[in-house]
Amino acid sequence: MTQETGAVAAITLEQYLEEAEAVILHRDQSQSAVPLAEIPQGKLRVGVDLGTAYLVLVVLDELDRPLVGEWQFAQVVRDGLVVDYIGATDLLLGMKKSVERRLGRDLTHAVSGFPPGVASVEVRATANVVQAAGMDCPLLIDEPSAANQILHVQNGVIVDVGGGTTGIAIIKDGTVVYTADEPTGGTHFSLVIAGSLGISFEEAEALKIKPEEQSRLYPLVRAVMEKVGSIVLRHIQGYTVEHITLVGGASAFTGMAQVIQEYTGISTSVPRRPVFVTPLGLAKFDTYED
Repeated sequence: MTQETGAVAAITLEQYLEEAEAVILHRDQSQSAVPLAEIPQGKLRVGVDLGTAYLVLVVLDELDRPLVGEWQFAQVVRDGLVVDYIGATDLLLGMKKSVERRLGRDLTHAVSGFPPGVASVEVRATANVVQAAGMDCPLLIDEPSAANQILHVQNGVIVDVGGGTTGIAIIKDGTVVYTADEPTGGTHFSLVIAGSLGISFEEAEALKIKPEEQSRLYPLVRAVMEKVGSIVLRHIQGYTVEHITLVGGASAFTGMAQVIQEYTGISTSVPRRPVFVTPLGLAKFDTYED
């Protein structure tokens, strides 16, 4: 699979997500306050993903290549609904300032997204958070359509397994023809882990994202993975589906793609750092003119 990035020659999806990972996970290299070597010129494309478990802000250059980004664990959204408006705004504002220091430029706009099926009034609350953090939010995009800006699926299914919900999008000839969203996601992994091990929810959240712990935890959460598989299977009835692509933070858990493939009987894959696919796609929708 290739990824077209504006005027840049096609690179693989893996390479593109590797670039994004490098700029968003800069804290791993203690580079959170290091400015870019040169102030980028031209139009910036900005995406903000207010997820149930993580808040992600990413900036692309005018050729859609990742420049800088931030991500933080946050529990300010539940099932696509903003439940802590002040907390979400404060977190996003701090991330925006950090990104601006690295860019040497102000962020004035951003595109954000929403899970399928969320009421329009609740969707508007997402835009209000972005605007309260000092950025215009001229566009809100459903998350599966945003993800497909990066995946470029022509025919297949995108399943976004987020913190609180699983979103399904069926793609035909490059167009989303059906969407659905149901409760079940990474939060349910944490609840099962916490109950099984007798630890707090917060401890379970921290434990489940450690790759070295996931093989041990896999037997505990497999039933939740199968529940995701049952949701997918129910919603794709009547459609011819040859492949499923998983995105969203919870889909990175060891064994997730294999369980979905076994449950549905359909070839399933998950890209590198699936939590970043949707915010990158949101940024690509940003056509705001300063």
